[in-house]
Amino acid sequence: MSAVTKSPWVLHYDASSCNGCDIEVLAALTPLYDLERFGIINTGNPKHAEVFLITGSVNEPQITVLRQLYEQMLEPKVVVACGVCACTGGVFRECYNTLGGADVAIPVDVYAPGCAIRPEAIIDAVVQGLGILEEKRVLLAAGKLEPAEMPPLPSAANKTLQGRSVALSWKDAIAQAQESSKEEPSEKEAPAQEEK
Repeated sequence: MSAVTKSPWVLHYDASSCNGCDIEVLAALTPLYDLERFGIINTGNPKHAEVFLITGSVNEPQITVLRQLYEQMLEPKVVVACGVCACTGGVFRECYNTLGGADVAIPVDVYAPGCAIRPEAIIDAVVQGLGILEEKRVLLAAGKLEPAEMPPLPSAANKTLQGRSVALSWKDAIAQAQESSKEEPSEKEAPAQEEK
């Protein structure tokens, strides 16, 4: 076991969760569950982190942020999707502005579902990620670590809901609104004649 896996640093990013999973991530760091007993420390700097912990579903503006953070992390690195929203989009999956889980933006190594995810599951996911991190470290030392392939850039406009794209649905809604505003105006009432 190397120093990287004995004392990995975690970068936590909230991608628009309801804060249930965020609270559980903080609970995992407190003395009750004590994630630090594995040498794991929470950091705010992606250049210091080996584990990228993501909570919440991903929308279009967050893709660039997630990719920038991921690219700033040095190899070897592991991405852990915590909570059902980070894994698949969760209950927000069918929303017009939600693209899905973290894997629509960056490659994910470990999926840890739950709503909200329990601290024990977070610890298990991070420890599982440490095994993958060690494998990547060995490959990197041997010069055989291939960079992970980034998923294609998705768009909320191209997302399909109920068999139709969001862009087409909006286009139809705008056309209907314009059509209804062009309807013939109601006939003007004739001016009332004054009584004599």
